[in-house]
Amino acid sequence: MSRIGKMPIAIASGVTVTVDGQTVKAKGSKGELELTLVPEVTVSQGEDGLTVAPVDESQRARAMWGLSRSLVANMVQGVAEGFSKELEINGVGYRAEVQGKSLKLALGFSHDVIYPVPEGIEIKTPKPTEVVISGIDKQKVGQVAAEIRSYRPPEPYKGKGVKYVDEYIFRKEGKKK
Repeated sequence: MSRIGKMPIAIASGVTVTVDGQTVKAKGSKGELELTLVPEVTVSQGEDGLTVAPVDESQRARAMWGLSRSLVANMVQGVAEGFSKELEINGVGYRAEVQGKSLKLALGFSHDVIYPVPEGIEIKTPKPTEVVISGIDKQKVGQVAAEIRSYRPPEPYKGKGVKYVDEYIFRKEGKKK
């Protein structure tokens, strides 16, 4: 039995969820999201919230059970509160700034990296060395953060590069004389 799949999904106040067969739509103060689930699971709406259940006891149905429950829960949380990821830039001369619909990154290359901001994502730079990515789709927020980090991942000797705020960089000792 899936421990994650068994838990009901609580629907926050101000969020309306409609279930139409395999399609789940959530609408809240932040926006609207839609998800089509795989045929191996079913979703039902009760007074305690949404419940996801497998159709049968096959391996695939049990695997999709917890995944589908997590996807629907993230969708409901996204339209109610939204998600955000914070990146930190370390290095001399490394900085970021938002210019219209793009993010301009100076990461020690001979050129600036221009990252176009996708639809549904909001990027802010409270400081030149901080980037805050926010949106209602958890997968898209994480993907954008990973793409920005991939331009200059942190290196283990000095820790220079783009890293998540809560990420720890394992440091290596430099070579000895």
